[in-house]
Amino acid sequence: MNAIDRKIFGTLFFSIFTAVTGVGIVVPLLPVYAHDLGASGLYIGLIFGAFSLSRTVFLPYFGRQSDKKGRKPFIVTGLFSYAVISVAFILSSGVESLIVIRFVQGITSAMIMPVVQAYVGDITPRGKEGWVMGLFNMSLFVGLSAGPLIGGVIKDRFSLDGAFVCMGALSIVGFVLSLVFLPPTTEERVVKKGLPPVGWSKILTDRTIAGLFLFRLAYTACIGIIWGFLPVFADVEFSISASAIGILVMLGVFVSGVVHVPMGWLADRLNRKAMVITGGLVVTGAVYAFSHASGFRDMFWASTVFGIGGGIAMPALMAAAVLRGSRSEAMGSVMALLTVGHSLGMLIGSVLAGVMMDWFQLRQAFILGALVMAAGTVLFVACTWRTDLSSGAVLAAAPPIPEG
Repeated sequence: MNAIDRKIFGTLFFSIFTAVTGVGIVVPLLPVYAHDLGASGLYIGLIFGAFSLSRTVFLPYFGRQSDKKGRKPFIVTGLFSYAVISVAFILSSGVESLIVIRFVQGITSAMIMPVVQAYVGDITPRGKEGWVMGLFNMSLFVGLSAGPLIGGVIKDRFSLDGAFVCMGALSIVGFVLSLVFLPPTTEERVVKKGLPPVGWSKILTDRTIAGLFLFRLAYTACIGIIWGFLPVFADVEFSISASAIGILVMLGVFVSGVVHVPMGWLADRLNRKAMVITGGLVVTGAVYAFSHASGFRDMFWASTVFGIGGGIAMPALMAAAVLRGSRSEAMGSVMALLTVGHSLGMLIGSVLAGVMMDWFQLRQAFILGALVMAAGTVLFVACTWRTDLSSGAVLAAAPPIPEG
């Protein structure tokens, strides 16, 4: 394969951009919505925890099934389900129903994200893994950045129900794009090859995949700390306005999305392992810098540097994941495993930061995040020490994943 299928890639790019933006519009408004329905802090935690729980549990299943049955059925079903869920949010009348809806939404998310990433991996030409994954992941990061800002405007100008309607409309756009422009399942590479994916035991014992998983987990743990507790830190310590806090929270994600494209291009030309390590060290320093911030300016630059570090590391890491997934004929399973790392990282980061806030000082949560990122980087190095992650060389240098 010398060139990427632009029709398929463009469909996946815009479908996921619309879906992620739609979800991003709603999620930051859910705590307010739940509070208005009478939810306590515990119930608000359960609303968000239900999503993470179901998503983590079902990710391996849908990733594996897409390796066996193809990608398109799961993608179109998941995007349509997002639209149905938006209606369910509007009709919800109690906290318990919100928990159930979020649980179902987690299942839907597990049906979409790893399968779409696996589809992108399937159509990625050899030698362009970094560029393609960097360009595609920009849709995720920019969508996550734009969603909350759009949601706030819609809520202020119209209503909370308007935000749910917008989520549903964007999901329908993604559903229609995927249904119409993605080729039939029988034409997908994973179906046409007809080879069964390797067993989970082989994937889980692969050291290279373990290194990618641990780094992804550590990185997203830092995101969980920043998203969950930077707003509290900024408000309590410096009395920063809500709009300024919103800028701080989304800045790192937006910068990372923008940096993904040039860093993806470089990941196909430079040492990918060195890029992941460099990005990990930059993220470590940025998270640590939050603990010494003395105001908005310091946190602004820490957020910016955090985004740059993630933008350096993640395209190289995802390019390596594409190679491992392609080699094992289990692209969906590998992408699902990395997405599990993402979900667990967000959950672990939030919990650890909460413990640090209750037992010590909130500033210490950022120091803990820096230690977690440093540990993730060290473990990545240990797991990939003898593996060449560059395109082509990985097939010869990496320990083989046995068939069966």
